[in-house]
Amino acid sequence: MLLTSNIRATQNTFNELLVLNPESLRSNVELVLSGKLLIHGMFSGQIVATGVCHTDLYHLFEGMHKDGFPAVLGHEGAGIVESVGPGVTEFQPGDKVIPLFISQCRECRFCKNPKSNQCEKGWAAEHYDVMALEESRFTCKGKKVLQFMGTSTFSEYTVMNQIAVAKIDPAAPLDKVCLLGCGICTGFGAAVNTAKVEPGSTCAVFGLGAVGLAAVMGCKFAGAKRIIAVDVNPDKFEKAKVFGATEFVNPKDHDKPISQVLAELTDGGVDFSLECVGNVGVMRSALESCTKGWGVSVVVGWTDLHDFSARPINLIAGRTWKGSLFGGFKSKDGVPQMVKAYLDQKVKLDEFITHNMTLAQVNDAIELMKHGKCIRTVLSVSPQ
Repeated sequence: MLLTSNIRATQNTFNELLVLNPESLRSNVELVLSGKLLIHGMFSGQIVATGVCHTDLYHLFEGMHKDGFPAVLGHEGAGIVESVGPGVTEFQPGDKVIPLFISQCRECRFCKNPKSNQCEKGWAAEHYDVMALEESRFTCKGKKVLQFMGTSTFSEYTVMNQIAVAKIDPAAPLDKVCLLGCGICTGFGAAVNTAKVEPGSTCAVFGLGAVGLAAVMGCKFAGAKRIIAVDVNPDKFEKAKVFGATEFVNPKDHDKPISQVLAELTDGGVDFSLECVGNVGVMRSALESCTKGWGVSVVVGWTDLHDFSARPINLIAGRTWKGSLFGGFKSKDGVPQMVKAYLDQKVKLDEFITHNMTLAQVNDAIELMKHGKCIRTVLSVSPQ
């Protein structure tokens, strides 16, 4: 179902990329990037490394929107600016950058409001279900290929709008900081920015993928005293310790609801819970695991397939239920700050990486994630 393409190299053609479609297998395709005629505010960049995120799998295997294919997937990458178009003032060739799936134009009402990290410009403003804009710079055999989440990092080159790219420290290793393009910022920020975890508090994190482990790291960073990691895969518990988890609960080990188990462990419920799975049932369990009066539960896992529900008394009793997109970070501002935090050894990145592969091995990387056998796989796309 997934296949890297061996592409004839021309001035306007990628050497290697992914064209993904859930119903077909493609090989020996030639995909053209119309990046030599850059329009105002756009620039082309070479992708050096990219992580494989569960959101890529969600689009391919779960969301499967009829208008969302064919597409070049990937959205957790890092690279180097190759050329800039007219009106690009923030970047120049040679800059190290991280593409952003959330824009920050700095001009719209959301960008100007400190309470939000949303932006009225970009794919997410109108096409969150398709997860791509209708316009694309990619074509294959004369037909349009969508640019997934406005980025498409499973490719040697891509074209980006300057409002959706962050310039980063030139000392940053791209094969590590690429993870800050999505998962790590999402989980870490959900704890620090959205939940606003407090020193001495008790937290529960549901789901120990990269996002969940980053949430654990965020809870520890914020000073939480107890951090309870919840997952049905006990193999992930040792990894969670690395990021600060103090206790572990496997719902399969109990014959009662996980919310009741946590209530018994914490004298009524946790102060903060973070759902990092993208499952509406788990979202409800996370809410019900919070203490009444002041408990805060944050929905972090990405999904748009089902409605969720809860009994009103859970909120009437004083709990807060809220969501977090990209960890609440205003993208162009927050990502460089997180890169600096990594370089200053205040946050971890290397420890998330369990596998390193090439773009040609992306099928293997997808399978690892599907079966829960990795935390993050980083694909080497282009030499630096």
